[in-house]
Amino acid sequence: MPTYQLTVNGELKTVEVSKDMPVLWALRDYLDLVGTKFGCGIAQCGACTIHLEGTAIRSCSITMAQVEGKSITTIEGLSKDGEHPVQKAWKSVDVPQCGYCQAGQIMTASSFLAKNQSPSKQEIKDAMHGNICRCGAYKRICKAVEVAAEEIAEKA
Repeated sequence: MPTYQLTVNGELKTVEVSKDMPVLWALRDYLDLVGTKFGCGIAQCGACTIHLEGTAIRSCSITMAQVEGKSITTIEGLSKDGEHPVQKAWKSVDVPQCGYCQAGQIMTASSFLAKNQSPSKQEIKDAMHGNICRCGAYKRICKAVEVAAEEIAEKA
């Protein structure tokens, strides 16, 4: 079985898994990073969203062979203390209901805001489209992204 090296949440990790194993399962089953959730397995729901080199991707549809030598950030590595502006906004707006999709939502939002720090409401909707929330908390999700964008703009 091949061995892969990658940086996960700032730490060099080595994983011995099959080349076609989805990154999601390597993170959860081999690195014990269970914040990234399995939702659909076909990159349609967003529950498994992580950052690959800073860009939000669905970890259920990318293989270990595709990420070797690259940098991955999971929800556990977004901030050490939960103080990322998106995480703080999620708390202040009280977004979660069941919470299952929230890690993927937060990872999508944080990647988006890293690239667009002054988004319009429509840009937020467009960026978050494709992350499914079965509880229907979309209005609170968009509000939290707005709040996070305001905090980021204030610090800039």
